Amino acid sequence: MGWRVAIGGMAIESSTFSPHRSGAADFTIVRGAELLARHGPLPAGVDWIPLVHARALPGGPVERPFYDAIKAELIERLRASLPLDGLLFSIHGAMTVLGMADAEGDLAEAVREVVGPRCLISASMDPHGNVSHRLVVALDLLTSHRMSPHEDAALTRRRAIANLVHCLDGGVRPMRAWVRVPVLLPGERACTRDEPARGIYAALPSIEGRPGIIDAAVWIGYAWADEARCSAAVVVTGTDETAITREAAALATAYWDARARFDFSTVSGDADGCIAAGLASADRPFFISDSGDNPTAGGAGDVAFMLGRLLATPALASGEGSAIWASCVDPAAVARCVLAGEGAAIDLTIGGAFGSPGPVGLRGSVRRIRRDDPVGGDIAVVGSGGVHAIITARRRPYHSIDDFVALGLEPARHDLTVVKVGYLVPELFAAAKGWVIALTPGGVDQDIVRLGHRALDRPIYPLDPDMPAPDLRPERLGPRPSPGAP
Repeated sequence: MGWRVAIGGMAIESSTFSPHRSGAADFTIVRGAELLARHGPLPAGVDWIPLVHARALPGGPVERPFYDAIKAELIERLRASLPLDGLLFSIHGAMTVLGMADAEGDLAEAVREVVGPRCLISASMDPHGNVSHRLVVALDLLTSHRMSPHEDAALTRRRAIANLVHCLDGGVRPMRAWVRVPVLLPGERACTRDEPARGIYAALPSIEGRPGIIDAAVWIGYAWADEARCSAAVVVTGTDETAITREAAALATAYWDARARFDFSTVSGDADGCIAAGLASADRPFFISDSGDNPTAGGAGDVAFMLGRLLATPALASGEGSAIWASCVDPAAVARCVLAGEGAAIDLTIGGAFGSPGPVGLRGSVRRIRRDDPVGGDIAVVGSGGVHAIITARRRPYHSIDDFVALGLEPARHDLTVVKVGYLVPELFAAAKGWVIALTPGGVDQDIVRLGHRALDRPIYPLDPDMPAPDLRPERLGPRPSPGAP
């Protein structure tokens, strides 16, 4: 049967502790064939209708006028596409909009009001999103990545599509069993390479293969937003009320019971200790995660704290040792480097482009200029002693060896490669012979207790380590009426 299914949404991960603000310049907006291609390959026999989708690198809260504009366009295109049998709702789950407490819940409710109760809505999400009650009530099907790092993002999207088409073809009106689990962890403490996250997520495929179950999903939540909805959650979707309730309760209990065993994938410590450990090690390349300002978790990308610690290390300041630092967004500093040119002496103050504290002095020479990088804009490499600092005009992550090689820098030829990430992404993880996580300051500080949350639904672990055991009984939602129901 030729089902009419629309695709649209908005996706970003937003730290409310970041001074950065996400607006039109930060988002890539796609419509039409480009939107369908982003979500393809799509099953045949379905009339796929592209709406609008906006996506951005994680950052600070979204500016309200931009959110309102994308929401208005999504709703307008939805209305023009009615009637619809289904909607693929493509979101992250951790979007914060200035002046709002639950942006995805707001967007989902607006979408539901337009499409009505008989249209099935299937959401593809990130496990670092937050599944609020408002959100789960508005949707029919929810699924999430099962790998962190998210190597299975495309599989998650295909699963959300397959679940939706399966329910349409079979006339299925799914139910959801939802549990909020009062645990809030930074994603770096719940990497699926390690236990207990590995075992919890590895169980999901077998659970969804049981009779009466369509999907099982676990969300870690997003620790760097100060909203009541931020926490871990479990949603099991299916047609058998007893089965989905039983499995949701078991998953929630397993997560709660494991709360104190979640930890980093490698040794962690303060900046100076991590630098000393890397210099003392014989392993090369040796990576240090400058974790507190990770732009792919929502950090502003303008914190120069780690650069200051590298420059204060005698072996690096003298050139006896060598280090790469990637990176810091500072368009004014980059512009000065471009004007000076390669080989020129330069005296800069780095950091704080968006308002993060603690700028750092950097005196050295311009080693490399790269113009018009598609992500970072103009990029400069400034050398001081044995330290090579990468400075960008726009926020940019460094996730591949080629990113460094393009700037004349090879991690294997340096004693340290310091990257603003949390857990190492797959390519860097495969390359690393040694690796530690530096617990540095920033908008995505790994020590969430010291961030100063005020709006969380308390008690919640680890902010309330001695809290009583929570009520983990699932709430059952749905099913919605079938298309032919009165």
